Amino acid sequence: MRSSFRARLVNDPFSDPGLFIAFLFERRAIMFDLGDLGPLSPRDLLKVTHVFVTHTHMDHFIGFDTLLRVSLGREKEIHLFGPPGFFRQVEGKLSGYTWNLVDDYHYELVLRVSEVHPAKVITRVYPCRDRFKPKGKDQVLPFSGSLVKEPRFKVEASFLDHRIHCLGLSMVENFYINIDKEKLKARGLPVGPWLTRFKKALYEKRNPKEKFYVTWEEGGEVVKRKGFVLGDLAESITRISPGRKITYITDVVGSAENYEKVISLARDADHLFIEAAFLDRDRDTAKRKYHLTAKEAGWLAKEAGVKRFTVFHFSPRYSALADEIEKEAMDAFSR
Repeated sequence: MRSSFRARLVNDPFSDPGLFIAFLFERRAIMFDLGDLGPLSPRDLLKVTHVFVTHTHMDHFIGFDTLLRVSLGREKEIHLFGPPGFFRQVEGKLSGYTWNLVDDYHYELVLRVSEVHPAKVITRVYPCRDRFKPKGKDQVLPFSGSLVKEPRFKVEASFLDHRIHCLGLSMVENFYINIDKEKLKARGLPVGPWLTRFKKALYEKRNPKEKFYVTWEEGGEVVKRKGFVLGDLAESITRISPGRKITYITDVVGSAENYEKVISLARDADHLFIEAAFLDRDRDTAKRKYHLTAKEAGWLAKEAGVKRFTVFHFSPRYSALADEIEKEAMDAFSR
């Protein structure tokens, strides 16, 4: 199935958790968790607009400093979401540095931080030029399962138990727009920045009878423009297909309540990324440490009806047993 984004784990399954989701043909990405970000280039990190942190244990949040450092001095707004106590953790990070030189930055970085509670989401703004002191009043909105809703996609969350609140996350694409290059060529239309505007109009479900202008550009300058009826143009050069769903589950105990929530959140996902910290033979240890076993991960993927799943976040005790972990999960999925 085609999609407008690609998701990949930042690290190998024995290293820090984190999922990097890049939008194709755009300078934009979102992230689930902020573990070690070493494998990501500054170019990757500068694409990030939204970050969703499941919880603030060190291996899920230590990359905050890396993202912040790369983003300083940029005209940029980063949206960060985390569970109860997230303001305290973010402010603790920010207060660990001296910000006396940021007043004169030509470009301003703004952190828009949202603390997610079972019934509400509280948002607080931290401008770099104000030395990251909170600005204005907190915004409080009800939480009904969705953290972000855009014309193209939404991000949903569920509260899971890791002996603390831990967020399970799903990114759901509304639909996918594929431009038929042959039909584009047959109509004498160019490939160019206008296609981004065109897709945006379709994702926003604009009036199909409205006028849309295709532009020809040279050296960044518009040299020609031609008007079309939006709906007619869409019908003649696009193929619309269902969007994809990506679900990310990590650091949860194998309990009946968590099982139910994970299955609901991951239902019919195209790709589930799910932790498999322990082998089933060590399930008592897994319960004590509030993690899933590989067998539980595979069973949950099966019960949720996902099309594909990837296990990660393996305990280092299994450094030579990655294949065994993956086999145990796949066996549970295939039964």
